[in-house]
Amino acid sequence: MTHPADAAAVVDLLADRALAGPRRLGPVRLVCIDGPAGSGKTTTAGRLAARVGERGPTAAVLHLDDLYAGWRGLEGSLWPRLSAQVLEPLRRGRPGRYQRFDWPADRFDDWVDLPVPDVLVLEGCGSARRAADAVATLRVWVEGPRDLRLRRGLERDGEAARPHWLTWMADEEAHFAREGTRGRADVRLDAFGMMTA
Repeated sequence: MTHPADAAAVVDLLADRALAGPRRLGPVRLVCIDGPAGSGKTTTAGRLAARVGERGPTAAVLHLDDLYAGWRGLEGSLWPRLSAQVLEPLRRGRPGRYQRFDWPADRFDDWVDLPVPDVLVLEGCGSARRAADAVATLRVWVEGPRDLRLRRGLERDGEAARPHWLTWMADEEAHFAREGTRGRADVRLDAFGMMTA
């Protein structure tokens, strides 16, 4: 496959693949955008959803940051809650409804309704775990150098979050090794939205 020459062309390619792929989550095409924290997943997810929407189908982005139970939330109840609150209802053609985590208050708070989209972009560390394989139309891996990712994270969250970031980075590294996430991805991108090998 020839790699597109710029990030906009990559987003076009992702939209093409998402819309041409099978619906595996009931009426929904699920795109999982995974990779280490600070790599550019949120940016890619937003661009992809916008591009899909420009073509006519409805698209929604669900950020796993809203579902983690804080800094230790990569594992544990994350996937069972996501499945029960969002994936299973969507599979049945019904809206999802999930409880959003309030990071400053360190607790789950308000409920968010998720209407049934044509394409759901699930973005966040752990979104393309093996449990998603049966329902994912497309799995995208986004990666970047560790120092760049940490710098991006601390710019967003502040220097006081450094211990949390370092612990999270160790947790995600173990998760990705166990899940083989990068190797199972359909498309791989760098931290600037360009395709890699």
